[in-house]
Amino acid sequence: MKVQETRYRSLNSKPIQKGPVLYWMDRERRMRDNWAFFRAQEIAREHDQLLQVVYVFPKTFLDSAWRQHHFMLKAFQEMQEDFAEKNICFNLHLGDPVDVIKKIVQEGGFGTVITEMSPLKLPRSWRDQLAKSVDCRFEEVDARNIVPVWEASPKKEFGAYTLRPKIHKKLDEYLEDFPYIMAQDEMLGKVEPIDIDEVQKFLEVDKNIPPVDWIEPGEKAAHKMLDDFLEERLEGYDEKRNDPLEDAQSELSPYLHFGMISAQRIALKVNELRSHAKDREAFLEEMIVRRELSDNFCFYNKDYDKPEGFPDWAKKTLSEHADDKREYNYSLEEFEKAKTHDPLWNAAQMQMVKTGKMHGYMRMYWCKKILEWTENPRKAMEIAIYLNDAYELDGRDSNGYTGVAWSIGGVHDRAWAERDVFGKIRYMNYKGCKRKFNVQNYIETWLGTDQEQLFS
Repeated sequence: MKVQETRYRSLNSKPIQKGPVLYWMDRERRMRDNWAFFRAQEIAREHDQLLQVVYVFPKTFLDSAWRQHHFMLKAFQEMQEDFAEKNICFNLHLGDPVDVIKKIVQEGGFGTVITEMSPLKLPRSWRDQLAKSVDCRFEEVDARNIVPVWEASPKKEFGAYTLRPKIHKKLDEYLEDFPYIMAQDEMLGKVEPIDIDEVQKFLEVDKNIPPVDWIEPGEKAAHKMLDDFLEERLEGYDEKRNDPLEDAQSELSPYLHFGMISAQRIALKVNELRSHAKDREAFLEEMIVRRELSDNFCFYNKDYDKPEGFPDWAKKTLSEHADDKREYNYSLEEFEKAKTHDPLWNAAQMQMVKTGKMHGYMRMYWCKKILEWTENPRKAMEIAIYLNDAYELDGRDSNGYTGVAWSIGGVHDRAWAERDVFGKIRYMNYKGCKRKFNVQNYIETWLGTDQEQLFS
């Protein structure tokens, strides 16, 4: 089975050359159900070459902290063993990705480099630099979306209502099962055991934000979480998903963000079910249409993390209300330490600080209040992105940037009734939350006596 040609594209004009194939794993941190890995293996087999897999840790990546890096490292230890069983060498490298990959290609005589598509600016800059500097073919594969981002639409979409029909039109073409992973006859390179302490010393990230223990990293754990969700929590998902006190979430977001499980595999398994039609439909709408809409937004809008990326109507209304008096104006430190006047907001912040996750409904409330309690939308966006990226396991993701832009800048939304500060941006308040769920129970769950200790 060949990888569809529309799933990948070359970033330079060089042909596939003689030499082994390098798969630079970056966004998709899994061996199974990975179109980028299958493309690399396909080229290697067609040209009778060996394949090697590498991952590169830069000293910093956006606002990520030790929490997220630890989650990855534990998964990489498992994955290294899985690759070795297939006679494929997988190693971690430390340093600037452009410099490291360029050196590996030159010293190893690689004839082709394969990586995955990322819509984010920093990873895209790495790919652009490498495409120009390596003396071989350099391809990227959209192994994240079921319908490749460039095939779903050639432009930034207005919202889910415009992307949805385009996605559904092509789902049958792309929602196919994955090929079998073939073992190599021999291993190219030597497997170097992953030293977590060495990586931790190398990284220049916030090491005071600790790992979490409620979720296990890795492919096996991701598939177990999927099975548990389908068996235990999918029923009633449509009705319960917006209640932060219900155990109704899939808990797959960290795995999807880190590429430890394929959205395509999830969709295939959900479609195998014959019950809970309404719940299945609601879940797949979020995982396919809404998720791929986020990649569309970041892929076609270089200002996805700035107010310049807001739609024109939102820029206008926010500008008209730029001088509105704010009842509260909090600093980043006050937000980070959950020291606002609002116990519900503080509880949501503490859920994120403690667990590396926040319920999706509360993320919207949390983000909109940052807009309400800062001097301007630009500052609000900076604070929301920093907190999301530093504490959330699934931060630094197109979903996160798009969620912030929706909450603060009306992206993929419409104009609502006008009010102070927000203008025509959709508003959320404490009373609205009370109508949705038991606010007091949520506050009591996440605001405890350990709050000061966590930041000491």
